Amino acid sequence: MALQLDILSSGFVQEMMKTTANLYRLGWDERNGGNISYLLKEEEVAPYLDLNAVIRTIPVKFDASALAGKYFIVTGSGKYFKNVIDAPAVNLGVIRVAQDGKNVELLWGLEGGGVPTSELPAHFMTHIARLAVDQEQRIVIHTHATHLLAMTFTHPLDEKAFTRTLWQMCTECLVVFPEGVGIIPWIVPGTNEIGEATAAKMHDCRLVIWPHHGIYGAGRDMDETFGLIETAEKAAQVYTYVQAQGGVKQTITDRQLKDLADAFGVAPRAGFLEV
Repeated sequence: MALQLDILSSGFVQEMMKTTANLYRLGWDERNGGNISYLLKEEEVAPYLDLNAVIRTIPVKFDASALAGKYFIVTGSGKYFKNVIDAPAVNLGVIRVAQDGKNVELLWGLEGGGVPTSELPAHFMTHIARLAVDQEQRIVIHTHATHLLAMTFTHPLDEKAFTRTLWQMCTECLVVFPEGVGIIPWIVPGTNEIGEATAAKMHDCRLVIWPHHGIYGAGRDMDETFGLIETAEKAAQVYTYVQAQGGVKQTITDRQLKDLADAFGVAPRAGFLEV
């Protein structure tokens, strides 16, 4: 058998280490909050692992048959993002969805009996939804972005109103997420119900707000997905400052937002601009 390369040197492990460290540094993933899944191509995994060597099989509370044979690197359940950089093999795992769709096969990591994030069903459902839109979208990040979380306590939980506020807080927002944000009701985390509600929204947008909890973001690569959430969070932070300073006195108008969209060749979500 050919000698395998060191998986810690792989681009996908390095990206997970960098991203989890940044999310913890920003204060968005306290304790064991937050989770990430990264859909990998077989040719990305094969140089580092014996794909026939399954360490153990782990049940999944969701029929993931639509993803059978797909590879992912995921964060572990109960794991702290701040520890990933020092112990990636304990806090991360490379898994393959079994052909029956009811289990995943652990190929690396999650040492000490660890299991994938409890939000794995929600991640899988989101991947299925986004792949139906764009086959290149391979990243799903769930994080507790501070100012977006705070906004869900003070701002109407209406997708149009919430999106318009974010677009008006920072000029680049409409360009970065012209489809706006989705918002689901408060639902117990770790359940298929929250995954189904999130995936339903993910057919139309890449950002979904979990009120009083956090946000889900999806994208083609780690930088794009991290940047997507980061941009929405920056707008929410500006909104917080604006409210603290006495509220809006002037803003970007709908006409200006439409001109912005035209200039950058993006299509704002239908019905969200009143022009």
